[in-house]
Amino acid sequence: MRIGILKCGQSPEVLRGDLGDYDTMFERLLAGRGFEFESYHVEAMEFPDTPQSADGWLLTGSRHGAYEDHAFIPPLEDFIRAAYAQAVPMVGICFGHQIIAQALGGKVVKHPAGWAVGAQDYDFDGEKITLNAWHQDQVTQLPPDAEVAATNAFCENAALVYGDRAYTVQAHPEFDDGFVDGLIEHRARGVVPAELLDAARARMGRPLQSRSIADRIETFFKAAPARQNQQLTQNREGAA
Repeated sequence: MRIGILKCGQSPEVLRGDLGDYDTMFERLLAGRGFEFESYHVEAMEFPDTPQSADGWLLTGSRHGAYEDHAFIPPLEDFIRAAYAQAVPMVGICFGHQIIAQALGGKVVKHPAGWAVGAQDYDFDGEKITLNAWHQDQVTQLPPDAEVAATNAFCENAALVYGDRAYTVQAHPEFDDGFVDGLIEHRARGVVPAELLDAARARMGRPLQSRSIADRIETFFKAAPARQNQQLTQNREGAA
C-alpha cells in the first residue's frame, strides 16, 4: 500500500541529522507494516498531482498554525477536501489533525489554556494511552462528519475519526523522548513556560504507547480500501 506523506513542516535542522525529519519519523513508526512511502514537502509548495497519486495520505506536524496566512495552507485545504470527496483515506497528526478539521468545516484556535508538552495521558474509548505531545493550538469545533475518538482534561478533541475517510490525532506518536528533549533545548526556551518543560523532562523514560497508535493507523489505512471496494460492489449490484 502506497502512503504519501504530506510534510507540513520540518524538524529543527540541528536535530534533523541525528533524529530525522518528520517524514522519516513516520516511516520508522510504521516500518514493517507493508507500506511504501513517498514524501511531498507541501510547506515548500510541493504537492502531489492528485489525491489518487497514493492509496492514502499522512499529514505531519508543523510549527505553523492552521489559521495562519501561509501560501501552502489554501492549496493544502483544497487537497484535503478533494481527497475526502474521493474517499482516499487520510491520517493527520498534530498540525495534520488540525488542518484536516479546519478544511472540513471545524475550527482551530491558539488555546487559552496554553501548551501541552511531553508525555500526556489520553482516553481512547476507555483505554489509557500515553503519548508525547507538543502543541498550543487545538481543534475547538468539530467538522460535521467528525466523531471524538480520544480525549483528556486538557484537550477535549484529542483524536477524531471521520468514518473511513480520515483518522487524526493531536499528539505525536512519532516523537520519542530524545526528540522532545531536543525541542526543549532548541525550540521551547522563552516560548513554553519553564514549569511545563520541567514537568515534561520529569516524565521522560516512562513507557509510551506509540505502537498502539501505529496499530490504529495501520488498521485504518488497510481497512479503508476494503470498505470502499465493498461499497463499489454493492453499488454495482444495486444498479444491475
